Amino acid sequence: MKKVMCLVMVGILCCVTVFSQAAGKKQFQIAAIFQTSIEEPWDGAIHQACQKVAKELNLKYEYSEGVAAADFEKVVREYSERGFDFIVGDAFLAGEEPSRRAAKDYPKIAYAFGSEFSPQAPNYSVFDNWIHEPAYLSGVIAGMMTKTNTLGIVAAIPIPEVNRLANAFKKGALSVNPRVKVKITYIGSWFDPPKAKEAAVAMIEGGADYLFAERFGVFEAAKEAKVFAFGNMADQNSLAPDVVVTSCVWDMYPLIRKSVDAIRNGSWSAKNLKDWSMMAAKGSYLASYHGFDAKLPVKVKTAVSDLTKKIMNGSFTVPVIETELVSD
Repeated sequence: MKKVMCLVMVGILCCVTVFSQAAGKKQFQIAAIFQTSIEEPWDGAIHQACQKVAKELNLKYEYSEGVAAADFEKVVREYSERGFDFIVGDAFLAGEEPSRRAAKDYPKIAYAFGSEFSPQAPNYSVFDNWIHEPAYLSGVIAGMMTKTNTLGIVAAIPIPEVNRLANAFKKGALSVNPRVKVKITYIGSWFDPPKAKEAAVAMIEGGADYLFAERFGVFEAAKEAKVFAFGNMADQNSLAPDVVVTSCVWDMYPLIRKSVDAIRNGSWSAKNLKDWSMMAAKGSYLASYHGFDAKLPVKVKTAVSDLTKKIMNGSFTVPVIETELVSD
């Protein structure tokens, strides 16, 4: 009996020890820093992925939005000082240098920021929205569906990540319709819906009947003129169901989840995380056609489906062209 009681007591003590260790273990923390509001699709994609991973793995997640360039480094340092394990954000342009400076002072913290430049050893990784593949597929649809042979693109700023989407859309359209002409306007801002709408109106007046809405604001013009558009970053059909044929979706979940896993198992290092944004990794895809599923001809949907399979299995590669696009 004494032997049995001893074994029971040992078992209880072991359970208490394991529970105490689990209770005392610091909860993994993710912080996100955004220069615009999370309503802006690029930052929204990062935010939604962080929320999903945090909920899935019971992690702590905080974010700051609308952070001015002058405050960016301060905010990065504040989260670093608070001991966050993984700090992520948009960083492009104004946030680039400040985030890199801060990361140098906290080598044991993992950072991942949007950037067109190289990683910074030992802890600063970079990523981008590699959604040129679904942009190409959108161009295929537009090229096959246009009645005017004139398409439009309303984009933000002519930097590589924006240019490759615009070029991919145009290449996709030309691959099925060599008569297509494409007009483009860079609005000079990441988030200026009125200016984007104004650019879209001008394109529609110039004959464009399908528009690639790389920025917010295009759908209003398309609804008023009863022409069609393609969303960007997220499935935006709900914003204009009668206008948005489909959208190029950037799903940051694979990238955020793989990053967290790497940090937790000790394998994190500074690298370019681009592969996790590709269609093959399910980091990007063409959204559902929603109400347009019954409106698109079978031959259009078949062409897109066949091409999607080729992209996914690596038998077709969408060209990456990052030079500034000019209107035809």
